[in-house]
Amino acid sequence: MCGVLVRDSYAGYRILLVHAHPDDETINNGATMALYAARGAQVTLVTCTRGEEGEVLVPELSHLASASDDGLGAHREIELTNAMRALGVRDHRFLGSFRDSGMMGMETNNRPDVFWQADLDTAAQLLVRVIDEIKPHILITYDEIGGYGHPDHIKAHLVAMRAAELSQWQIQKIYWNTVPKSVIAAGIAAMKEIGSDFFGSDNVDEIPFAKDDSFVTTLIDGNEFVDAKMDAMAAHATQIALDGPFFALSNNLGLAIWGDEYYTLVRGKKSAPFDNDGRESDLTSGIAL
Repeated sequence: MCGVLVRDSYAGYRILLVHAHPDDETINNGATMALYAARGAQVTLVTCTRGEEGEVLVPELSHLASASDDGLGAHREIELTNAMRALGVRDHRFLGSFRDSGMMGMETNNRPDVFWQADLDTAAQLLVRVIDEIKPHILITYDEIGGYGHPDHIKAHLVAMRAAELSQWQIQKIYWNTVPKSVIAAGIAAMKEIGSDFFGSDNVDEIPFAKDDSFVTTLIDGNEFVDAKMDAMAAHATQIALDGPFFALSNNLGLAIWGDEYYTLVRGKKSAPFDNDGRESDLTSGIAL
């Protein structure tokens, strides 16, 4: 944890997050979103698909799956609305009507209506409209591999970066989500203690979304808002099992596993205040209003 309280108010600052599916925003940035929203920043979430191809973890809702009634997308819209209410985020939108592509290599990736197949500039222009409207100081999205290689995550990265390039509005700071290897290593150890192979490997170098700690430029201490993040995760009930290993992590590592959120700054200048490891502790540092 960074342990640096930077401001009591972020009024006037505007933050835009671009994510692929409902629930990605809460897992990656829930504490950050809740913190900045609670202290007055305008936080806008753009979600690129409705997650139609997601797994349904609630047995009584299994009929919503794409292979059955194909009603999961509409249900996940409701889950997202409830999650954003828990985080205190009032402005959340879908990029368009793009469909969830499914995992890499799935037949669903070949459908013409999926996000993976969308023309890059066409999709980017939809996001440019949002950027031109809200004029964000900060953009948060995935890295170039979408964190772990999901087609929609990769496409969200490409669309976000292209829109930032095309827009007349100059976004001062752009961050990519990252998860440092040290955190994953601690998670692997905690999961082994309860007999879970949640991460699929004991070797942190084999975890696709684990990045070397040197990639972390910024650590947001959102531990004050962990309860809001957990409520938002619970709202995504079809995707996150309350009694599953995701939540077991909080018992084995402490709530910091959810409250500490890590970023790589790819546009803008890394600015004070810094924590003891030289990482930024405030997304808005160095930004001119």
